Amino acid sequence: MDKKSAWDRFYSETSSRNPNFKNFEWFFGFDAVRDFIMPLLQTASLPPSPLQVLDMGCGTSALGPCIYRDSVLPVRVTCADISPVAVQLMREHLQAKSIKPLNVSSHIEFLELDCTQLDQHFAANSLDLIVDKGTIDALLRSKEGTEKAALVLKQCLRVLRSSGSLLQFSDEDPDARLVWLETAIGDQGLVAADVGVQEVGVLRGVCYYCYEVTPQNDVNK
Repeated sequence: MDKKSAWDRFYSETSSRNPNFKNFEWFFGFDAVRDFIMPLLQTASLPPSPLQVLDMGCGTSALGPCIYRDSVLPVRVTCADISPVAVQLMREHLQAKSIKPLNVSSHIEFLELDCTQLDQHFAANSLDLIVDKGTIDALLRSKEGTEKAALVLKQCLRVLRSSGSLLQFSDEDPDARLVWLETAIGDQGLVAADVGVQEVGVLRGVCYYCYEVTPQNDVNK
């Protein structure tokens, strides 16, 4: 599940079986996690520029477009995936079905990008929110994905602002995920990053969690 070719094949086969485009959601859709995401995009005063949001490993999910649609404050949402097939499907879908954002200054884009190389596209301290719905899970459950997962975490904390957050939505139990996060952060020298967890709820018999990681020191040195 950490191979680009596997995801290209998955999205090609999925789209060929369904000529009418339909968003594919890992775990759950936007409505299940709206209350974890949108409060982070609300501030007492308008920011000087749009809030920068990354939907990391977006696939063909509606998560990023829904954030773009529903944010009261201006946002620039980047939906990034390693699969050019998924990215092209989302671009075509948005062209065919225009989404009107609440804030006319909001913007959305779809980008082919390896999440282990976020710093090739995003500057340090440039993002306000990164949302990960299953991407780290896919890496950690791959044969050789543990090292990649740690690199992704390092990249996320490099490009996040000190006031920003990384949200990971996962079905992994906190006893395991919190240990991994804290260990990976410590291994990268990010000992001051805060890690928290909230229960999302039980969906189709599986309990899901929201893990929030916030950089509290200068991780960009």
